[in-house]
Amino acid sequence: MASTARSEVAAIAPGVAPLRAGQGIQFVLRRLHSLTGVFPIGAFLIEHYVSNAYATNGVHAYNKQVEFLTSVPFVWALEWLFIYIPILYHSLYGFYIWYRGDGNAGGDYPWLGNWMYTAQRWTGGIAFVYMVYHVWTMRFSGIHIMTNSAAAFTKVYDAFAASGLIVAFYFIGIIAASWHFAYGLWLFAAKWGFVTGDNGRRKFGYVCLVIGIGLVAMGVATMVAFLITSPHDVPRATEALLR
Repeated sequence: MASTARSEVAAIAPGVAPLRAGQGIQFVLRRLHSLTGVFPIGAFLIEHYVSNAYATNGVHAYNKQVEFLTSVPFVWALEWLFIYIPILYHSLYGFYIWYRGDGNAGGDYPWLGNWMYTAQRWTGGIAFVYMVYHVWTMRFSGIHIMTNSAAAFTKVYDAFAASGLIVAFYFIGIIAASWHFAYGLWLFAAKWGFVTGDNGRRKFGYVCLVIGIGLVAMGVATMVAFLITSPHDVPRATEALLR
């Protein structure tokens, strides 16, 4: 009996589990959770990385980008509709999936997929804590950049200068968010049937790996720009003229 059980385990091939149908509303909730990870959350993540990367062009370039974003009509409604509510839903339901999950990393089935499942759950949790901290400190506390975009670069620079722990926390958060999105994109394509077959999934996995590495590189380059460029060296009169 033991020999038969072992042979049955060995016969199971690693792969991508289908998107669980669930029961009733659970089908819709899981579909919505999978979809929101790519749009609008994934789309916003990429936009956020690109917008922050304007810091590599200097203080004025970053502040002008923040000014543009904060001047978009109905920005408050857009933030809640396409950022805060989707992120809150995706995160809370993600924690529920984690709680009800069946990952088995390091157990009887130590396949790569199980380790990836575990990493996806943990990076999601870290990314959630990171986003809550980032949104609260940059959006709702201290200098209000929605009405004072000229102080946007200074606010980030001062936060990094205040503590090396904050810099380390941002670095970890960038890695976690980038991994979670890149692997989540692969899972989305595989589970929804956009990429089929082992060969297709493997090739798309390389694409997602490049996307993840690219996001991390962009985030690190942006952090370096904030660390080495002091906005306090820009004369106020010159900054006023540039505005």
